[in-house]
Amino acid sequence: MNLSLLSRYAFFAFCVLFTLASLPFLAHEWLWPFTLLAGVLSLIGIGDLLQTRHAVRRNYPILGNIRYLVEGIRPEIRQYLLEGDAEQLPFSRAQRSLVYARAKNEGSDKPFGTLSDVYQNGFEFISHSMRPAPLTDPCSFRVEIGGPQCSQPYSASLFNISAMSFGSLSANAIRALNQGAKLGEFYHDTGEGSISPYHREHGGDLVWELGSGYFGCRASDGRFDPERFAVQAASPQVKMIEIKLSQGAKPGHGGILPKHKVTEEIANTRGVPMGEDCISPSRHSAFSTPIELLQFITQLRELSGGKPVGFKFCLGHPWEFMGIVKAMLETGILPDFIVVDGKEGGTGAAPLEFTDHLGVPLREGLLFVHNTLVGSNLRDKIRLGASGKIVSAFDIARVLAIGADWANSARGFMFAIGCIQSQSCHTNKCPTGVATQDPLRQRALVVEDKAQRVYNFHRNTLKALAEMLAAAGLDHPAQIDAKHLVQRMSATEIKLFAQQHVFLAPGELLGGQIEGEFYERMWRMARADSFDPAAA
Repeated sequence: MNLSLLSRYAFFAFCVLFTLASLPFLAHEWLWPFTLLAGVLSLIGIGDLLQTRHAVRRNYPILGNIRYLVEGIRPEIRQYLLEGDAEQLPFSRAQRSLVYARAKNEGSDKPFGTLSDVYQNGFEFISHSMRPAPLTDPCSFRVEIGGPQCSQPYSASLFNISAMSFGSLSANAIRALNQGAKLGEFYHDTGEGSISPYHREHGGDLVWELGSGYFGCRASDGRFDPERFAVQAASPQVKMIEIKLSQGAKPGHGGILPKHKVTEEIANTRGVPMGEDCISPSRHSAFSTPIELLQFITQLRELSGGKPVGFKFCLGHPWEFMGIVKAMLETGILPDFIVVDGKEGGTGAAPLEFTDHLGVPLREGLLFVHNTLVGSNLRDKIRLGASGKIVSAFDIARVLAIGADWANSARGFMFAIGCIQSQSCHTNKCPTGVATQDPLRQRALVVEDKAQRVYNFHRNTLKALAEMLAAAGLDHPAQIDAKHLVQRMSATEIKLFAQQHVFLAPGELLGGQIEGEFYERMWRMARADSFDPAAA
């Protein structure tokens, strides 16, 4: 016991004794730095003994602080010294390096062969053609969005900036993203934090995301205000309206911007008071059933002058989405587009259990939505977007092959403007000025330089996609489907995506003979008048 006590307090005792013993000899100037250091450490040790929050520091004064110091810099140590190129935490070094290279207009070619284990289960690739197609201009990779009930259709790029709000991101980050979108003629999703002055500075195309907080069109009681919405939606810069039902990182949770990040600008932009956490409820107050959701879409379309209106969600209960489709069939009201977010998405902070264990991954969610629309004869009338860890041309090709019309990326464009994946977005201490409201920190982000990188990343990624498609013998992204992508199932077996997944035939849900018990059962449970399931 005495030896244990001695080892725990030995360094603290040495610092105290050295400080006391050296006081009579301070006439020797060379001794001052050592006495000062020992004195400071002694005070730290006394503080450790007196504090009551950390047992380690009470038991190991001075030395116990090393634990918290190392713990504080553990992510940086791992990222820069220990992390392998293929470890996805959540994005691998190889993925980040690819984005950085394309954003800087540097070559992303790699010598000496792939670093990927092509015999590992889950390895994916595109099968190529013995007769490659001529290279297509990636500027032609655009998608017309706007169904028969829309009078102002929008021609969107195949690759766009996914939803990230001003408030979560800094003013300079928003400026850079929007200026880059303007240069590259692709859209910038506002996120649910409404349209800030920084979204408007450079005039890039906007998709206005409308969350459950109705920021930017919010009445004093937090409900939807049609008049305020109409004023904002009339802006020529706003090309589409997107209702956010849920997001990949925390579906069903709602959102929060901590009060220390709610500046006067954010409060004015969102229409919320300062000094309080800015809360987005977990559910909308403007509708509560599938039919009411579609009626809300009709209202937004009319108020916006006929602009495309759709919704974004992360798939949860399958019968709920099928209920929306049944409501479409019953009412004849159609959204112009749907964006499917995968649970692997997530630019903002979220509870760990939500991040790890809630929501359907992108591939399964997108395939289910695509199949349901095909099976109900609605797929050709509604465009599908996809978002969730999309940063490369292959990522885009993968979602196109299973049903998407276009892809969005959030974290990819964050990397393009300098994000280093420090995972400090929610602390207001982002080291690169991307996700902070600290004016000094965000000053480090030079808008003109980063806007060019946003443009470069978009252009070079689509150029790489065009090259991949040409190698596969395809002229346009719309031609890629599940038979072109392959996945390794085991050491001795590979399968086409078309072999792995069930794909419904047009009208199959309406004809009575449905392939697969799952789709048949979910369709029976779906209700147009309620999100609650019917008896299966």
